[in-house]
Amino acid sequence: MKRPVLALGLTALAGVAAWQGALALQNEQSTRPSRDEAPPAAPTRPTPAPAAPATTPQAAAAAGATTPMAERVATLGVLNKRNGLWRDVQLKPGQGVRLGDLIVRLRACEATAPWEPEKLTGAFVQADVRGRDERWRRIFSGWLYKETPSLNVVEHPIYDVWPKNCTMRHPDMGPDTVSVATPAAEGASERSSAKKSPAPKPQSDPTPSAPSSNDT
Repeated sequence: MKRPVLALGLTALAGVAAWQGALALQNEQSTRPSRDEAPPAAPTRPTPAPAAPATTPQAAAAAGATTPMAERVATLGVLNKRNGLWRDVQLKPGQGVRLGDLIVRLRACEATAPWEPEKLTGAFVQADVRGRDERWRRIFSGWLYKETPSLNVVEHPIYDVWPKNCTMRHPDMGPDTVSVATPAAEGASERSSAKKSPAPKPQSDPTPSAPSSNDT
């Protein structure tokens, strides 16, 4: 009777050991990473934005050589022939001003460059006048020139408008101007490069010698 009982106990112990081994193997497989699973990606640093290209002095000078139209300032003279009163108004292109029954608008202004042979100061002006019927009518639209007032005139019995100045900048030199060395500078460089000859030594007067014999 003791042998069957002992065999049953050994069988039970073997089953428990096998069950614990299977459980340990299952846990090990669950914690081990799978071959198909991709490894976690390494953290990447943010890519800095590309820096804006530096503007060269030549490009900056070319861009700002001439004042843009929107930044120019024109001075216009306005005269009321009926009462003899006049005033100056300063406008930028696109601006306008109302003086009683007169509205003056500036569309553009231009002044010739310093190297131009003919000096002209012009402004594109539009003038509207309100009549007795309370309606506004355009009496002028075109270019006016300071140096040649007879070229284009505001023909109206009461109001007169003329340009006096156009504030704007020009480049220092024309588009076809090239800087060269002046003749004086070239002559100075040639003189400095030439070898200088030594100055002649001054000749001293011979010292008179004493006579060989004296008269007694």
